[in-house]
Amino acid sequence: MTGILGNESRWTIKEAAERSGVSAKMLRHYEQLGLLPPVARTEAGYRLYGEREVHLLRFIRRARDLGFSMAEITELLALWQNRRRASAQVKRIAQTHIADLDRRMAEMQAMRRTLAELADCCHGDDRPDCPILDDLAQGGPR
Repeated sequence: MTGILGNESRWTIKEAAERSGVSAKMLRHYEQLGLLPPVARTEAGYRLYGEREVHLLRFIRRARDLGFSMAEITELLALWQNRRRASAQVKRIAQTHIADLDRRMAEMQAMRRTLAELADCCHGDDRPDCPILDDLAQGGPR
């Protein structure tokens, strides 16, 4: 704890980063995106973060851990801070994200199957011919 402003503890960017589990670089990035409100500064210009900002950073980190985009996180933060929100809005964002994850997982499974088939066809010996490179050179299946 670097100091007290009123009755609230305040921390430097390094301390706030450690408390929230977000790197100082990402903390600055989130500030630039407007996900965090402007914070108090010392006379020397150093930022001082309070428990509110650390809590916001933990929210953002958890949302990122779940794969939400920055646009989705912006929307979720606004909903979280709006006590008059309808939970249906939050659920819609989550369900849209789940559908996107399902789509991406299916694409990755298809990529894996194709690569496994190509790897099975490759002799992996000292000869120069390689079905993996042939497929890449042809641009894939037609």
